[in-house]
Amino acid sequence: MRKLLPALLAAGVVLTPVLGRAQEPAAPAGQVEGAAPGAAPESGSGGEAATGAEGEHAASHTPHYPLKKPAELSWSFAGPFGHWDLGQLQRGLKVYKEVCSNCHSMNLVSFRNFGALGYSDEQVRALAAEYQITDPAPNAQGEMFQRPGIPSDRLPSPFPNPEAAAAALGGAHPPDLSLIAKARSVERGFPRFLFDILPWSQYAEGGPDYIHALLTGYEDAPADVTIQPGTYYNPHFISGPALAMAPPLSEGQVTYDDGAPQTLEQYSRDVSAFLMWAAEPHLVERKATGFVVMIFLIGFAIMLYLVKRRVWADTPH
Repeated sequence: MRKLLPALLAAGVVLTPVLGRAQEPAAPAGQVEGAAPGAAPESGSGGEAATGAEGEHAASHTPHYPLKKPAELSWSFAGPFGHWDLGQLQRGLKVYKEVCSNCHSMNLVSFRNFGALGYSDEQVRALAAEYQITDPAPNAQGEMFQRPGIPSDRLPSPFPNPEAAAAALGGAHPPDLSLIAKARSVERGFPRFLFDILPWSQYAEGGPDYIHALLTGYEDAPADVTIQPGTYYNPHFISGPALAMAPPLSEGQVTYDDGAPQTLEQYSRDVSAFLMWAAEPHLVERKATGFVVMIFLIGFAIMLYLVKRRVWADTPH
């Protein structure tokens, strides 16, 4: 009996699905086996309708943003031997001060950091003194007070808090620009990103390319694109077809002292380079250090190979 029990159980496992299948009622005439009860039989017109529905779905699928990829521009700080153009960075700071700082903050940048842009200590102190800063410590009466800025102060925000910024700008809170050049970039996809890490390429300018494209990419919305009221169509925007920021720059808006062109293209390039410096001020030094390290590693590898050849030269293989 003990020997028969496993065999009976195995037979039950095999026969149960077969018996259950045999007990199922046959499908009514005209109904496809496996179709839901009451479903209409498939016909040629139904197949065509399904194909049309699939076509409409494909035509109305959610687009991938940005609608236009930013162009890859030429920057002085690009590549393994890149360097900062101090004149361009100073112009970018001027564009930020006169235009961008009306809405955007740079809470991670101090006035003393501008010494790296070629300004003297006196110029940095004079620049900081143009701003009124709320001192982090209260006065003798326990009240907060404002004073002229000093080099160790951070750049002040145009609004006391994000809620005040959103209330003043129609509900949209402008992002802080301290790290925007590293936080915003468009994916380049396969296989381009593989070539970006090559030593002679080292592409890391996705942020400035995107910022420049966004600032220069405003245009009228196509007839088949609907945007929300109070927004502005920009196919280079990474999060949708339109954004709440109006075109911030225009021709002749900022006066340059060095004779550089006062055009939208030049403004966008200068402020994009400045934001890249703000996000990664040690970029040039890092590249120089990396280049020296690579030379050392190559020389060290050659030395190890020669030592190996010398040590094992008399050893039979």
